[in-house]
Amino acid sequence: MSRDRDPALPEPPSRRLLLKGAAAAGALAAVPAVAQASELARPPKPAAPYVNPLVPNRADPHVHRHKDGFYYFTATAPEYDRIILRRSRTLNGLGTAAESVIWRAHATGPMGAHIWAPELHRIGGKWYIYFASAPAEDVWAIRIWVLENAHPNPFKGTWVERGQVKTAWETFSLDATTFTHRGKRYLAWAQHEPGLDNNTGIFLSEMANPWTLKGPQVRLSTPEYDWECIGFKVNEGPYVLKRNGRLFMTYSASATDFNYCMGLLTADADSHLLDPMSWSKSPTPVFTSNDTTQQYGPGHNCFTVAEDGRTDVLVYHARQYKEINGDPLNDPNRHTRVQKLGWKPDGTPDFGIPVADTAKAGA
Repeated sequence: MSRDRDPALPEPPSRRLLLKGAAAAGALAAVPAVAQASELARPPKPAAPYVNPLVPNRADPHVHRHKDGFYYFTATAPEYDRIILRRSRTLNGLGTAAESVIWRAHATGPMGAHIWAPELHRIGGKWYIYFASAPAEDVWAIRIWVLENAHPNPFKGTWVERGQVKTAWETFSLDATTFTHRGKRYLAWAQHEPGLDNNTGIFLSEMANPWTLKGPQVRLSTPEYDWECIGFKVNEGPYVLKRNGRLFMTYSASATDFNYCMGLLTADADSHLLDPMSWSKSPTPVFTSNDTTQQYGPGHNCFTVAEDGRTDVLVYHARQYKEINGDPLNDPNRHTRVQKLGWKPDGTPDFGIPVADTAKAGA
């Protein structure tokens, strides 16, 4: 094992601190057991309630909680022309954290238009961003692209363009996410399959490296229920959460107006993930618009964990109104939102409803 330490990680404690800690532990042992029990019984300080919307005008949010203690945030900017990055030691802090532009669309040629849905991942000691884009001269020829940064701090160093993720077909493709399971790395994404009467389905493949697929590319889901086919026949924005011996893959469906909603695929952790039969599909959406809380079109989510390291958190975007003039893609008011993810007695996620906006002081 290499003795080189990742500079992005916290400094290890010094020998002096370790000795002081040992002395403190000895002193604690001398305290009566009742006093120790009383300290242990004291409940942990609760985290501050989430402020929603967390980040205005940022759609398709992705939050990565890293070992350095920071939450890293990226999302689609409504101008579709750049990739942004924020970080904070708390989820709420992302809302006011400084925002850096780490990459801009090309003026001409590939990666020149529709910069959509970036995701930030740490793989093999490097940072990678997966995103969708199109040539400046052919703005709907959208494909998946990858950036790489070898610097421990993603705000520094150089973002190298690793190129396009080549899939089985040169067709509309977007919303790539990556995860590992049982020692293998996978890519899940949305793509139009030639010969099918839909916009996009959800696909899965094993990866040879962070920008190259290998082996079969299998379709896990295609729009088939009415709620997946409103406005457009869409399955997109997959994201995976592993819990309770299963893999849960969320995805978003229908047009990006108030009909946008989330579906769910589930696979047993011991199953062969590249066998579509390993995945069961919920016949109903699991997260939808809500008139009571006045949140519309919730979707394109990811998951993270709260500051306590245990509580699962749902990150998604939604609008605060139902009616939109013109193409929803031209409406900039999809805001990043966060809320606690619940769990049902059978071990499946309980998404609940999109929470209402946080009440402003003095309102």
